[in-house]
Amino acid sequence: MMNSRARLITEIALLAAVISITGMIKIPLGFPGTEFQFSAPVAVVIMSVFGFKKYFTAGVISSTILFLLGMHNIINVAVAMIFRLVVGAIIAGFGRNIIAISISGPIAVLTSRFILSKVLGVPYITLILGSLPGIVITLLISYPMYKVVLKTLEGRKVVAVE
Repeated sequence: MMNSRARLITEIALLAAVISITGMIKIPLGFPGTEFQFSAPVAVVIMSVFGFKKYFTAGVISSTILFLLGMHNIINVAVAMIFRLVVGAIIAGFGRNIIAISISGPIAVLTSRFILSKVLGVPYITLILGSLPGIVITLLISYPMYKVVLKTLEGRKVVAVE
């Protein structure tokens, strides 16, 4: 039987891998600049199921790996970290309910794009227009994905939120 520390490290490593792999999946949505990054709803689900500590730790590991591999630059990392903090704050503050889980991702995208617009001196609306399809998809699928993951983990010895 695996001890609790080894289990925690393994779980966080697996969550980091899931975030990294889904961060590389970009689904085109019709016109340039509007691809949907599948890691957004996945991150919301990970936060909702496993809690902030595991979610944030796995996210930092994922961003570090993607940065070191040259798949993300410092701007990608900054946007991801802002996204993680906002999702974490909303779900930690308002609980694991349909509204908090559904809106945390879209609010996090809007917040990270706002900060990015200020840092880069780019109009906010320009950054948001390309994000709108992904925002809508994240809004619509985060809660159903959360319910599926909970159902999948039900009855297994997976340590979710303590």
